Amino acid sequence: MSANSPLLLIVDYNLTRISDVAHIARYAREKYYAQTVLIRPNPSTRDAKLCDHVIDLDPLADDFIEAALQRLTPLRERLRAGVVFSDNAVQRGAALLERLGLLVDSSELAAGAFSKHAYRVSEDRARTLLEAQSVMVPHYVEAKSVGDLQRFSNQHPDGFVVKPSCEGNNRGVVVVKQGDSLEAAFAEVAPYLRNGAICEEFIPFKREFSFDGVGALSFVTEKVSATGRYPVEVAQVLPARLNSVERNTLERTGKLANLLVGQCHGPFHNEVKLSDDGARAAVVEPNRRPGGMKIWSLANWVYELDFYRIWVDSVFGVVPEPTLPKPFRAAATVMLGVAQDGLFSPEDVSVGKSPLADALAATAKRYRLSADDLYLKEFEWISLQRRELHRVPRDNADFAAIACVVLESNQVDIRAIVTALREEWLIALQAACAWDQVQALAD
Repeated sequence: MSANSPLLLIVDYNLTRISDVAHIARYAREKYYAQTVLIRPNPSTRDAKLCDHVIDLDPLADDFIEAALQRLTPLRERLRAGVVFSDNAVQRGAALLERLGLLVDSSELAAGAFSKHAYRVSEDRARTLLEAQSVMVPHYVEAKSVGDLQRFSNQHPDGFVVKPSCEGNNRGVVVVKQGDSLEAAFAEVAPYLRNGAICEEFIPFKREFSFDGVGALSFVTEKVSATGRYPVEVAQVLPARLNSVERNTLERTGKLANLLVGQCHGPFHNEVKLSDDGARAAVVEPNRRPGGMKIWSLANWVYELDFYRIWVDSVFGVVPEPTLPKPFRAAATVMLGVAQDGLFSPEDVSVGKSPLADALAATAKRYRLSADDLYLKEFEWISLQRRELHRVPRDNADFAAIACVVLESNQVDIRAIVTALREEWLIALQAACAWDQVQALAD
């Protein structure tokens, strides 16, 4: 490409998204003959290989916008489009693109997509409107001490949730019920207090989904969560199992969340709980980015739509069609844990052993499926380092591995596959490991 090629600006990303950044850069080059500029803190040599220009700046820094404008000066005339690809950058990254005259969703309203507290504030202001649309608006308070938890507990004896204002992956999220130790709950959120924490009314709805997409093109993903003290995600499933009433409620609620956080053209991933009768919903949290747990990859396999390409097209001015095709198949992202508390590393798996392949084969056998009916699309260890893992995960980093599977058959529900695969994995992992017994964690 020439020195006059158009440029796509990518503002920050989480390390787990590096393959998605590579995909975006490759598509921009192939479709629009565009080079890429990446801004992120402490860029790696791999970043330099992915993108044509790399700038070391932190989007959370107070002087980020002015510093970025200065660093971009030699490239400014070539900038044609930009994407904001992390929660940390959602507000200042959007403001930077606005200053550059590039298409982006509102920076002024973006705080609600970064801070859970800011979103609850905006919800409370629109409480009458939202409740008229059958959206529950949880009561909340900022939490700065155990005393704050005690006062909120007195007002909400049926239970509440304490969580950090600006953390992802369910880190620090604790469900507090009558009789639970408030000191212990506060201790779990304490490491995140620098960016604030909140107590919020417990949402009584059991089922959880996410409203995902780009622009006006959307789909609904079904979330499978653990029950109990740590409500971590254990799977994401497509297509979601919904009737027309439930789908309408979720779509209405997701669009209202988008309205509050200023989403119009860009990506969104809004986590929403749904009542048993499907008539009411409540927003757990909104996001102005692609969903985690490879949700857009699931959409690609199920609907045969590449949402990363659609996102790039949209910032170059190509408005996506708002119509979603019927699903071609089912798919799920599954979090895989360990059988008991202890230290674990992938190196513990004996050479030549493949616990995921064994677990998948056992799952297929359980439901009389062929290799063409149920197959693996992606697998990766969460970390290659030896670390302490819990049998009952406390956040999404507290798993051993993550897998994406596709189901072509309609003879079994994908949710049954998720349950079976997680069970068979524990058996297969234990059998495949070189050690005789997992090292127990100290009490």
